[in-house]
Amino acid sequence: MGDLLGVAVRGAGHMGADHIRRLDQAVSGARVVAVADPETERAEEAVAGIEGVVVHREALAVLDAPGVEAVLIASPGPAHEEALLAAFARGLPVLCEKPMVPDPAGALRVVEAEARLGRRLAQIGFMRRYDAEYRRLKSLLDAGALGRPLMLHCTHRNVSSPPYFTSDRLVDSSVSHEIDAARWLLGQELTAVTVIRPAPSSAAPEGLWDPQFVVFETEQGALVDVEVFVNCGFGYQVRCEAVGETGSARIGEEHGVAVTAAGGSRLEVPQDYLVRFADAYDREVQAWVDATRRGEVTGPSVWDGYAASAVAEAGVRSLHGAGRVTVDLAERPALYAEPGS
Repeated sequence: MGDLLGVAVRGAGHMGADHIRRLDQAVSGARVVAVADPETERAEEAVAGIEGVVVHREALAVLDAPGVEAVLIASPGPAHEEALLAAFARGLPVLCEKPMVPDPAGALRVVEAEARLGRRLAQIGFMRRYDAEYRRLKSLLDAGALGRPLMLHCTHRNVSSPPYFTSDRLVDSSVSHEIDAARWLLGQELTAVTVIRPAPSSAAPEGLWDPQFVVFETEQGALVDVEVFVNCGFGYQVRCEAVGETGSARIGEEHGVAVTAAGGSRLEVPQDYLVRFADAYDREVQAWVDATRRGEVTGPSVWDGYAASAVAEAGVRSLHGAGRVTVDLAERPALYAEPGS
């Protein structure tokens, strides 16, 4: 491997373009050598000013471009399975954005393919594990500072939803972050899910069930509740409170700029996840680059990606009237660690 890790990026949309910028400007030890996106003009715009980058329309071609030593997958979720399996076939280390693979059957095929290799190649992009506040909360829980954990109360709000967003996406895309965060924070698998639908907000597009209230049960009897509201209108908010037998801890309170003007005061609220979690994304990608250069794979595994998809699929069934739905996971291969590692 050369002085700089040669990275191919699949997808140059909102997330992919930000990762291209990050690899070029914020992360050390790596460089973008190739980008694939069916909208080549979008890809060309994302790599403008970066020397030596080759743009491809065809997704798989980017994996065989000269100088590619690792791949960052930021294409839409349904394309991830093909991309991951192609990277495994070439022995390329991967950082794959969530959801790893939206459907559990496809996600399990990825798990089985990597397990057959006998070594990990992929890290899944659950970036909240790299957020300073989440890491502090994790350390408090691991140290027993709050006693035995009983509940997590979570909030996930967006200014507005994109036009393609469906009611299912609130669970299998938005809440997938809370699914992984809960598994990681508590070190437990989620065993059942119930989704409750309040009356939709008047700001929600026609036919979108927004907001939703999601309740997860864990294997050791804790409860996790999530308010997901993707058309709140005022900002991007992610909060989490852990309640234990002897204490509680809350993260996600606004610490932005306080503006005093025109006889009043207001606290600015981030409008986008790329703003709220900018530092977490930087740390995540830097950790991936550093580990890859050492010949290691760290961070969330494809098992974590599969578990999130399986829990989300149960949540979607609950959303559509199935009530409380239990989560049935496949047997975990020995290659993968426990959920809280």
